[in-house]
Parts: sequence; structure tokens; C-alpha cells
Amino acid sequence: MTAARSIVVERPGTFRLAAAGAPPEPGPGEVRVAVHAAGVCASDREVYDGTRADGYVRYPVVPGHEWSGTVAAAGPGVDPALVGRKCVGEGFRACQTCERCRSGETSLCTAGYEETGFTRPGAFADHLVLPARLLHLLDDDANLTAAALLEPAAVVAAAVLRAAPRPGERVAVVGAGTLGLLAVQFLAASTPAELLAVDPRDRPRRQALDLGAGRAADPAEAKELHGRYDLVVETAGAPGTARDSCLLARRGGRVVLTGMPEPGAHGIDPVHLSVSQLTIASVFGAPPSAWAYATHAFNHGLLRPAALITHQLPLESFGEAVRLVGSGDPEVGKVLLKP
Repeated sequence: MTAARSIVVERPGTFRLAAAGAPPEPGPGEVRVAVHAAGVCASDREVYDGTRADGYVRYPVVPGHEWSGTVAAAGPGVDPALVGRKCVGEGFRACQTCERCRSGETSLCTAGYEETGFTRPGAFADHLVLPARLLHLLDDDANLTAAALLEPAAVVAAAVLRAAPRPGERVAVVGAGTLGLLAVQFLAASTPAELLAVDPRDRPRRQALDLGAGRAADPAEAKELHGRYDLVVETAGAPGTARDSCLLARRGGRVVLTGMPEPGAHGIDPVHLSVSQLTIASVFGAPPSAWAYATHAFNHGLLRPAALITHQLPLESFGEAVRLVGSGDPEVGKVLLKP
């Protein structure tokens, strides 16, 4: 049997390609997934650099929280019919019993943070073991390479569900990276009267237009549009994008923050917030309802993430993948590792 490989980040700045003698065996209630592709994002770069917030990573760790694959084995108590099914899966290992979990808000689990790829072994590996209850099944003819983007799509779906866009609204998306371009697709399906994408980079702005935005602007141009939008979805996590998103919203408008800024980001003016009577929500991760929404949209062709992928690298090229993600090159879109 071929050795089962995985990328192990031993500590910040240090990783190795490990090989076990056999694939891991799923325990009761678990499945083993043969990983087809796994996305590399800024959070994985944080794991490697050691800049992820305290409590949100546990070394040594196998990263990889964005993935797609095929169920290869079912543990005791799991329906054997799952074997052979294409799938993606939730990352949060919520307790299922606390008040927040019972309310469906698994990303707010009060039992403590546990997530695939950060505190539990992730998908930068040939195989991944996880609870079967976290699976979301794909159609038999699903494009598994594109499906590796369903984790960020679920985060965006959580934002869109929170935003509750209505037909005919003026909508803006701030940031046209992976999250932003997925948000453009979701929001275009709500038939807005206007859909703006804001990004300082040329390529993402062009791609946003191809994916459903009616207008694209750089941040300087967007200043002329302050106070115009019913709904603003922020996806960049740059130092000033939360503040700028609130300025784009009309009085009484709604803003949903999905980007994860670093410490020291610009604050939101409380006077502007109060006088404008804005409704602001934030998203961290995705509950099962958002995963179901994203998977449904993907299975029915409403979500087309394949266009966002610019690089596909073998598992042993993890170092190069991390470099690309942190390069700042505007031509780098989604980077995948493929075992």
C-alpha cells in the first residue's frame, strides 16, 4: 500500500513532508476521505508564519481546511453507502450540545475552538479523517477541483444569509479576492439593481465584472459613491475596508464584515454608525446552514468557483504555495495543493 503523506508544520516557519505506513483508519462515526484538492489561503500562511491569534492553532499541525475529495472508508456506525461519494466537509468540530450549537450557531460553540487544519489534522495530506456528520455530499459529476473552494464559499454564504439581500437593492462588495468574487456570484443571483465590486487590483476587478458585477472601482473611485448602497459585504480584511464599507452604505443600510483584519486596523467611526443608523453584522466561519446553501448553489451551477483558481501544485510544493499566497502578486488567485 502507498504511504500516506501529509504536510506537518512543526512550529512557525518549519514544515516537513511526513509519510505514514498506511492511511489512517476512521473511528466510530468517522469517515476517511481521499483528498482530491485543498485550497491554500491567508489563514494557512498565518499558521506557517506563526501570526495566527493565540488559541486558534495548535502545533504541530497538518494544515488544510479548504478541501474536496471522495469518501474512501467508513468507520463503525457510519452508512457504508457513503463510500465512493464525492464530498466536502465543515471544519468546525463543535460540541453539538451547548446553547449556541443547539441554536445552529456552531461557529460560536462555547466548548472551545476546534477546527480541521488548525487544531485537528487537515487536508494538506493524501487522506483526511473527520466525523461523517460534517460531510456535505456533491453530485456524482461534480468538478472536485472547483469544489475545493466550497469552504470559503460557505463563509460567504453565511454572510449573504445574514445580509438577506432583496431584489432591486444597490449592493457593493469590498474586496475582490476569493471571498469577494464568490460573494459577487451569490449576490448577482439576488437580482440587485446595482452590484459594485471594489478592489485596488486590475485583474480582480475585471474578473468581478465577468462573474456578475455591473461595475468595478478602485478604492479612490469608490469614495465618490459613499452613502449609496443598501447593502455592503466586506471581504478583504485590509486595514481600512471595514471603515470604508460603512461609508459606502446609505443611511439605514446594512454592512456585513467577513474579512479578518490584523490588529491595528482602522476603527469604525461610532458617530457615523449612530447617526447613519447602520446595521452591522460579522461572520467567522460558517454554520451548517451556510454549508448547505453553498453546496446547493454549487450542485445547481449557480456558483462557479473554478474561474478563481490560478495555481495547482503537488502536495510536496507546499512551500511554493505558501510563498505565492503571501506574495501580493495581483495575478495570483486561488492556489490549490493536489495530492
